[in-house]
Amino acid sequence: MSKPVKKTVIIFIDTDKHASPFDILTAIDLFPDAHILAYSDVMPEDSKRIIQDAMFPRGPDGAKQTKLFIGGHDVEKAIQILDIAKKSMFQPFELAVIVDPRGAYTTASAAVAKTLSTLMEKNLGDFKGKTATVLAGTGPVGQVASRLYAMEGANVVVTSRDLARSEAVADKINQELGTQLACGVKAASPHEVGEAIKDSHVILAAGAAGIALLPRAALDEFGAKCKVVADINAVPPLGVEGLKSNEENVELKPGVWGIGALAIGTFKNKIEAQLFKRAVESSKGIFDYKVAYEIAKSIVLEKLQKGKEKHNPGDTGRNLLPF
Repeated sequence: MSKPVKKTVIIFIDTDKHASPFDILTAIDLFPDAHILAYSDVMPEDSKRIIQDAMFPRGPDGAKQTKLFIGGHDVEKAIQILDIAKKSMFQPFELAVIVDPRGAYTTASAAVAKTLSTLMEKNLGDFKGKTATVLAGTGPVGQVASRLYAMEGANVVVTSRDLARSEAVADKINQELGTQLACGVKAASPHEVGEAIKDSHVILAAGAAGIALLPRAALDEFGAKCKVVADINAVPPLGVEGLKSNEENVELKPGVWGIGALAIGTFKNKIEAQLFKRAVESSKGIFDYKVAYEIAKSIVLEKLQKGKEKHNPGDTGRNLLPF
């Protein structure tokens, strides 16, 4: 008699007082037959017990079907819990772990990939040798987006209202990547914002909901090199003045293309769904911002590839993209 197949169980570990229903509902719709457990207000010191209690009761076969999702507003706590999970797990009791604190990883991946797509659609190349300014670059989304831009070879300007905070994020990126691509600047006033974007080809407004970051006057006066502007804030006042949240690849001014928050958010949801599917289909592994961006980038490159093949039906499809 064959052993019954273990059911998929997804355990949400959230650092906030109340676990977000957003990710839980996403999982329920994707995997209606899976069991969902949610723990709220989990501190790093509490997480080891929860993780180890999830590893053992179902045996090695059950561990392969048990998934963890680490979330919450506090990115640093989420990273600490991930480190604890890595140290706690061992063969054959290894779980697949998704990390996306309040959507920061998937949102940043969507925003960076969307700006890449626009550059390439307009035949402007990729990020290598270009400068990207991330406004509110010390926030959860901003930090990840800044790191992704640097990973792709861009010079990155990380802004904050606090110079020390922006420099700390830039220094951390440079140390982790072994580069000097990132720098931190203060951008509290409209003039400081203008100075921060003056050499930028790409600008990402990564601020919190309802926070205006880029005045149109600053873009007009200082954005001579700018080609793409994106915003993750869909709550008025929007992050980029004059860029509506539902707009995508709209020409804000001659030669400057805008991507609104809803266009990024819709793409973010697709990335998160794929991140869940990869984790559920895998017996173990860490599914973090690197995997999220890999998914996002593959989607936009595939779309670009299909677009080129459609316009060049005789082409074999090889070497159409720069990477």
